[in-house]
Amino acid sequence: MNIYMKVAMSKTVTMKQQLSDILLDISWAKIAQKYFGKSSSWMYHKFDGIDGNGNKSDFTYAEKLQLKNALLDFSERIRLSAESIEV
Repeated sequence: MNIYMKVAMSKTVTMKQQLSDILLDISWAKIAQKYFGKSSSWMYHKFDGIDGNGNKSDFTYAEKLQLKNALLDFSERIRLSAESIEV
């Protein structure tokens, strides 16, 4: 079952599901530190939908927007790095 089928069957889509294609390819510890000023455990807890005490928690609207912008910035940095490679 692919992500789109899972989404269709579920009313809420977790951030982990939305980012499943790149989840293992990115250093989330670095993203948490650079863009949020937070620890890697904070980021992984957010992905798992819990806070530091094990209570249910999700990304706030502001955090989702911040994550979106962080990934857009990161992707632009990757693109610029790729374009700088002389072939």
